[in-house]
Amino acid sequence: MAEASRTLTHDTQLFHDVFNASPIGIAVENLEGQPLFVNPSFCSFLGFSEEELRNKHCVDFSPREDAEKDWALFQQLRAGSIDHYQLEKRYFRRDGSLVWGSLSISLLKSSPSPLVLAMVEDITDKKKAEEARYRHAAVIESSDDAIASGTLDGIIVSWNTGAQKIYGYTEAEAVGKPISMLVPPELADEENKILETLKSGDRIEHFETVRVTKTGKRINVSLTISPIKDSTGRTVGISGIARDITERKLAEEALHESEDKLRLLLDSTAEAIYGIDPEHRCTFCNPACLHTLGYEHIDEVLGKNMHNLIHHTRADGTEFPIEECRVHRVTQNGEGFHAEDEVFWRANETSFPVEYWSYPQRKGNEVVGTVVAFIDITQRKLAEAALANVSRKLIEAQEQERTRIGRELHDDVSQRLALLAVQLQQLNQNSLILPEVRSRMGELQKQASEIAADIQSLSHELHSAKLQYLGIAGAMRGFCREFGQQQKVEVDFQTRDLPTPLSADISLCLFRVLQEALHNSAKHSGVRHFEVRLWGTSDEIHLTVRDSGTGFDREAAKESRGLGLISMEERLKLLKGTLSIDSQPKRGTTIHARVPLRLGSDYMGAAG
Repeated sequence: MAEASRTLTHDTQLFHDVFNASPIGIAVENLEGQPLFVNPSFCSFLGFSEEELRNKHCVDFSPREDAEKDWALFQQLRAGSIDHYQLEKRYFRRDGSLVWGSLSISLLKSSPSPLVLAMVEDITDKKKAEEARYRHAAVIESSDDAIASGTLDGIIVSWNTGAQKIYGYTEAEAVGKPISMLVPPELADEENKILETLKSGDRIEHFETVRVTKTGKRINVSLTISPIKDSTGRTVGISGIARDITERKLAEEALHESEDKLRLLLDSTAEAIYGIDPEHRCTFCNPACLHTLGYEHIDEVLGKNMHNLIHHTRADGTEFPIEECRVHRVTQNGEGFHAEDEVFWRANETSFPVEYWSYPQRKGNEVVGTVVAFIDITQRKLAEAALANVSRKLIEAQEQERTRIGRELHDDVSQRLALLAVQLQQLNQNSLILPEVRSRMGELQKQASEIAADIQSLSHELHSAKLQYLGIAGAMRGFCREFGQQQKVEVDFQTRDLPTPLSADISLCLFRVLQEALHNSAKHSGVRHFEVRLWGTSDEIHLTVRDSGTGFDREAAKESRGLGLISMEERLKLLKGTLSIDSQPKRGTTIHARVPLRLGSDYMGAAG
């Protein structure tokens, strides 16, 4: 009896030692799910003390859905329909974190009442590894890249959907086959070198080569391949990713071809072209540009500030601040610009007149630079100067002839007609003249007087002494009054802010423009009222002639310009002035001439 008691005591102690030393969490619960005994591993697993666990229920440690599933099985255990069950469930630790456990529940039939043995193994790391494998597998299967693995002998072991899309082989067709079936024959040595590199434990990254699909199509791929190593560090296989870069390669080839064509165009064109970044540093420069600027090597220009190099000074020798440079404005506002009134400077520090076009370079909505194309217009400027000299001489000759004819009409023809009118009047007073003859002579006298008045007006148009003695405002006012009386129209003339004195060349030019404009308006507008405005600003003189008549098509007028329009433009051009015409059918016409004051003295026309 004593021996049996000692054996029982020994067994009880042994069970107690095993219970406490077990790495698996163990709990003994009653049929209500109340823990009665828990071992240290169970406490460690959940982070609670044994005393705290005894005051908990078996389902208090799990999320709702896991607890409900566990409790439903526990109820079957209590009812006797099952005597054990197993499941994997989540547990809340005391710190609120979630862990996974593999739970095994068994019914212990003992007296006076049955008990429940719960054993929990921590499988958190296992679950995380599985989730990582699932995620890895999902990534592999969802990837558009070809992802595969193989042996060191080059035999395919795994094959994803991306590989099937790229190469055309299904997983069943690829696995077990040599990777060499994808390699063009001429690249066999290259593939052997890749395998040797991997066997040595080295990795291959972004290696671009060619592969062959199931249909025999050659494609460009980028390979990244790594050796697979075991726990000892020994290489036991290979794993790689292949990306189809065929479209990228085609795009690159097209880009290179386009760049080659552009380079050929830039190199062969006679037009000088250069590019700058937002800081005005030269980014490219074609041979014509180097030649025009007088440089021998492109290194003398590339990277240099082009404004400081070729655009630093105006034609008159004054400094040209970059803030006022119109090329600089392109980099600021992104709007192209065209100019032909500036100079560039050569390597030998001489300047030449240029016509240039500047265009913004964009990357998306951002201006990343400017392209400038220019030509040396020295010969054109010389030709224009020669042509202007011819025009000036023609206008001078025209004015001299106008003066001569005007004086001849005034001093000779008008006087002779006046004398004729007087003689006719004297004859008309002779009593010997028959009444019917006297009446006829009176009519002739009237006609002679009218002709004399018309010739007097014409002589004033050809040569206005008022322009010389009264100035431009008085001469224009007088002409408008005489023109209105002669043409039976109303001319409203107003002037303001005129500088004094005004040069004779500007006065004569604008007076001739007024004459031509009023004659055209009276002839073509179909109205009897006209407005003439003459005014000055700080740097310009303006003249407008406006009517509200029928107007005309400006484009048609450009193609069939009369001598009057040409004469007005040429006169203004000699003064660096401009002529603009605003006209639309049935909406009237406005002729606007403007002349810069500072250049007026350059004009050599006769004052008349």
